[in-house]
Amino acid sequence: MTGFWENILVETAARYSVVVLCTVVFLAIFEFVTSYHNWQEIRRGNFAVAMATGGKIMGLAVIFRASIAHNDTLMEMIGWGTFGFILLLFGYIIFEFMTPSIKVDQEIGHGNKAVGLMSLLISVGLAFVIGASIGGD
Repeated sequence: MTGFWENILVETAARYSVVVLCTVVFLAIFEFVTSYHNWQEIRRGNFAVAMATGGKIMGLAVIFRASIAHNDTLMEMIGWGTFGFILLLFGYIIFEFMTPSIKVDQEIGHGNKAVGLMSLLISVGLAFVIGASIGGD
């Protein structure tokens, strides 16, 4: 039975499943933090929200990629991925705080594509830094 759990297909399916579940949970937390409803706004065609949400998804993928590459167990992968998510969330809060003349959350909710793009780039950029820190590359 131990050979079953060490099979690369089983490991890949397990990691994939865990990352998808974590992504859904973490996006729900982001949804709670923002003043707009991501999926309603995306359904309405709000491109700024789509970019900001896409950046968060890409950021989580980059973080979990590093976590998978540098951790042997699912629990370690989840732990480092969760820590990376917390840092990414903290980065989003700092972005809002560091731009007092722009209400980032409101601007994205109102469809400001420039702010949505900046949010995307900040999420992905921070994820690369977080991922490198997790993996030590």
